Amino acid sequence: MKRLFLILVCFGVVGSGLWMWQGPFLQDHVQSRWSPEAGTGFREVQEVTAKSFMVATANVHASQAARDIIEQGGNAVDATIAAQLMLTLVEPQSSGIGGGAFLLFWDETSKTLKSFDGRETAPRAVDETLFLKEDGSPLGFGEAVRSGRSIGIPGVIAMMEKVHKQYGKLAWAKLFGPAIEKARNGFKVSHRLNALLVRKKASFFNAPAQKLFFDDRQQALPEGTVLKNRALADTLQTIAEQGAAGFYQGPLAQAIVKAAHDAPAVPSAMTLEDLKDYKALERPPVCGAYHKWNVCGMGAPSSGGTTVAMILGLAERFSLGSEPNLEALHIIAEAEKLSYADRNHYMADADFIPQPTGFLDRSYLESRAKLIQPDSAMKKALPGNPAMSTKAILGQDATIEAGGTSHISIVDRQGNVVSMTSSIEGAFGSGQMVNGFLLNNQLTDFSFRPKDKEGKPIANRVQPLKRPRSSMSPTIVFDPEGAPKIVLGSPGGSRIILFVAKSLIAHFDWGMGPQQSIGLFNFGSRGWGFELENRPEALGFAAKLEAMGHQVRKGVMTSGAQMIVIEKDHLKGGADPRREGVVLGD
Repeated sequence: MKRLFLILVCFGVVGSGLWMWQGPFLQDHVQSRWSPEAGTGFREVQEVTAKSFMVATANVHASQAARDIIEQGGNAVDATIAAQLMLTLVEPQSSGIGGGAFLLFWDETSKTLKSFDGRETAPRAVDETLFLKEDGSPLGFGEAVRSGRSIGIPGVIAMMEKVHKQYGKLAWAKLFGPAIEKARNGFKVSHRLNALLVRKKASFFNAPAQKLFFDDRQQALPEGTVLKNRALADTLQTIAEQGAAGFYQGPLAQAIVKAAHDAPAVPSAMTLEDLKDYKALERPPVCGAYHKWNVCGMGAPSSGGTTVAMILGLAERFSLGSEPNLEALHIIAEAEKLSYADRNHYMADADFIPQPTGFLDRSYLESRAKLIQPDSAMKKALPGNPAMSTKAILGQDATIEAGGTSHISIVDRQGNVVSMTSSIEGAFGSGQMVNGFLLNNQLTDFSFRPKDKEGKPIANRVQPLKRPRSSMSPTIVFDPEGAPKIVLGSPGGSRIILFVAKSLIAHFDWGMGPQQSIGLFNFGSRGWGFELENRPEALGFAAKLEAMGHQVRKGVMTSGAQMIVIEKDHLKGGADPRREGVVLGD
C-alpha cells in the first residue's frame, strides 16, 4: 500500500485531500524534478579583493561584460543591465529577458536606497481557477509548467529601462553590445548548462529551443560546444534601438503572444494589450535591524526582504557563538520556522492583499522569540498575529515554488551599489523559446488552489494582473553610519531566504569573509524538517539535531550566491562554489 501511494504521488494523481496533507513532501518532490538548483559540482573558489569596483555574477561572460562597461565609464546600473543581457544568452536555465527581477540600488550621490519591482504579472483575462481542472483539483505541477498558463508578462526589460532612465550613465544601446556580439559569435557551453540540459531532456522544449540546445538525435550539446544564438542577437538589437517598446509592442510582442498561445496543453491568456500595459514599479525597500547593522531588501510581492529581516530579528535575541555550532543551527532553524509560517500565510502582492505592518515590530518579534526553546524543536510553527492596518481572513498556503534564478552584486567606482535577483522560475522556464530567449513559468509561483480546505482564500492565489509571491532576496546591508557594507543575494527557490540569512549570520556572528560565508554548508528550515546540505562538515550535526526533535532532511542545497563586502579601503567578494559565478574587480 505504501509503495502504491508513493507511485501515485510521483505521477501527480493524488486527490485534493492528500495534496494538502502531503504538501511538504510533494513540494520537495516537485522541486527535485523541476528546479534548476541541481548540483553540478563543488569547486574551489578564492576570495577576490579590489580597490575601486567589483562585479559578481553567475557566469564569467556576464562578469566580464559588467566589468568592461564600468571600465568604459559606466556605473553599477549600466553594468547590471549588460550582465543580465549576457546571462540571457549564457545562463538560459536561470534568468533572462523572458522573465522578471527585483533590484535594489544605492545612489551614492543622494545617499538614498531605491527598490524596483520587475516581477511578472498574470494576464488580465485569468481568474483564480487558472491552475484547476474541471473537477476542481489542481493541475500537476509539470503539466502546468509546460502549458501556456504558466507564462507571466515578462518584466525585466521594463524594469531595467526604468532604472536606467533614472540612474544610468552610458547610452542604453551601448549596454547591449557585449551580449549581441557574444550571441552572434558564440560561447562555449559550460558544464552546468550541459548538465541541466541533459537532465531536462529535449522533450521539455518547443522546436526553436530544441534546435538551439540539442543535436539531430535530441542529445544536449556537449560541454565546450560553441553555441551561437543569432535570433537572440537580433532581438537584443531591436530592443537596443527601440528601447523597451521594441519588446512590449510590435513584431516581438506579437511573437511572444503567439509562443505563449502555442504552448502545449493549454494556451496562455496573454494578449498584446497585457504586454503593452506592463509597468515596472518603484516600491519602498524593507529594512530591519540585526545587531548594529541595517539589513535592507525587497518588499511584497517578494517575501524575501521581510522574511530575512524577521529571521535575523528573532535570531539576534540568542547567542549564536563565534562559529557554527549545534545550538546556533537549532536557534536559526526555529527562527526560520516562525518566519516562514508568517510568510506563507500573509505575504503576497501588496496591491491585492493587505500586508501586515507589524512583522518587524520589536514587540512582535519578542513575542515570537518566546516560542523558541533553546534545547528542543517545535513540532509545527503557526502564523502569528502581527499588526495590520486592514484585517484579512486568509487560508493555509498551498504554493509550490521552484527556482530558476540568478543574482548580480555590483559596486562601482563612485560607490553606487546594485543588488539584483532575476528569474524565469523553473529550470529553463516554460521551455517555450521565442526569438532566441525563453519565456518564464512564473505564474506557477501562485498557489494553484485559491482556497484552503476550510474555504478561506489563500493570499497568494491567482488574480488578474497580480504578481506572484517571490522569495528573491536581493540585499544591501548598511553600517551604523548608513554606508553600504554588504551586497548579497542568491538563487534557490523558496530556499533563497535560508541562503541569504545563513550568509549574513556567518559573516556577522562567525567572522567569515564573503567567500567563506556563502561557501559554508547550507542549512535551515522552511517549516517541514531541518534541511542540511549533504557535506561532511554538516552531517556531523545530524544526529544531535535529531535528538533535539528535528526531522533532518539531508540533500543537495544548490545556492548560487554572489557577495561583496565593502571595507574602508577595499572590496572583498565571493562567488558560490556550487555554481559557476565569477567575481571581477579593479
